[in-house]
Amino acid sequence: MPTEPILKSTRPLLPWLALVTVWIFWGSTYLGIRAAVDTIPPLLMAGFRYLFAGAVMFAVVGPRHARGEQRPTRRQMGSVTVVAVLMLVCGNGLLSVGEVHLDSGLAALIVATVPVWMVLVNAAVTRTRVTLTMVLALVLGTTGVAVLMGGPGSEVHVGAAALVVFASLCWATGSVQARRVPLPKHPLVVTALEMLVGGVVLIVLGALTGEFARLDLAGISGRSLVGFLWLVVAGSMLAFTAYVYANATLPNDAVATYAYVNPVVAVALGALIDGEALSLNVLLGGGIIVGAVVLIVGGKALARRLGRHRDGDEGAGTGGGSGSVGRPPEGRAEDPAGSPSESPSGSPSGSPSGSR
Repeated sequence: MPTEPILKSTRPLLPWLALVTVWIFWGSTYLGIRAAVDTIPPLLMAGFRYLFAGAVMFAVVGPRHARGEQRPTRRQMGSVTVVAVLMLVCGNGLLSVGEVHLDSGLAALIVATVPVWMVLVNAAVTRTRVTLTMVLALVLGTTGVAVLMGGPGSEVHVGAAALVVFASLCWATGSVQARRVPLPKHPLVVTALEMLVGGVVLIVLGALTGEFARLDLAGISGRSLVGFLWLVVAGSMLAFTAYVYANATLPNDAVATYAYVNPVVAVALGALIDGEALSLNVLLGGGIIVGAVVLIVGGKALARRLGRHRDGDEGAGTGGGSGSVGRPPEGRAEDPAGSPSESPSGSPSGSPSGSR
């Protein structure tokens, strides 16, 4: 996974504006979910959110990038379905169910453990060595979640919190799987198809669990409607487009910061807009979790820098450094989890409410 930008922007501030957009919009999706599920059943809310956003996105990118030789194959669509079920149905769908009983900021802090789970799932799948950094991050992340659920000042719905932990693990598993299976080449096509598939599955599950019987269209509040529309337009379409642009024009280490900025934004917006309490367990547990994410994301960034420095020294010593620094050995793929904050075709996976 390259760490330098693959495109050069003629407007130096535009990529950073795109990254700030990702920080704010994806950080706000947790509050959007909390508002939407107030009066809309959660599985139907998530399903129609993805169905609408995926349809619009595919209508824009499909004619150019999903036709002819670029048309998704049956095998690719099978992979899209598996990833969509893991990430959007089990990941974001269960997050939406959990937020019926949880504050948006607290849910965001639990979801912030996704990069930690991603590294551990990838180590299990690829049978690579579990490093001390991974162990420390896991201990910190687990401790942080425990403090959120049972620390000082805690009044948390334990069942809902456990559901969001499981949702985070599903999202992480889908993110790792997305790097190991054949998918369409264009990231926006992948995202649009995942949204369409995930949306249909979520709506079917909503029907099977009786949510249509509980859906009262006349009873949907203005707050829930605004939250739903915000998720469709800002959270799913605009933020993901901004992420793709930022990911192509900024170093990976800069883009990866959203993994620990988003939960901070979510907690701040929940407190400022929705009056969510900043209890001691939220501040303490959240700080521990963000520390775990910084350890994982920052540790991998440092390892990459040290690797490039070592490769540069070796190249200088042998006279063979031109053009080969930072590239993986021929015939060997890069770490499928490359950056713990990225997933299908370079799309982000740090939180189930992001591109999603």
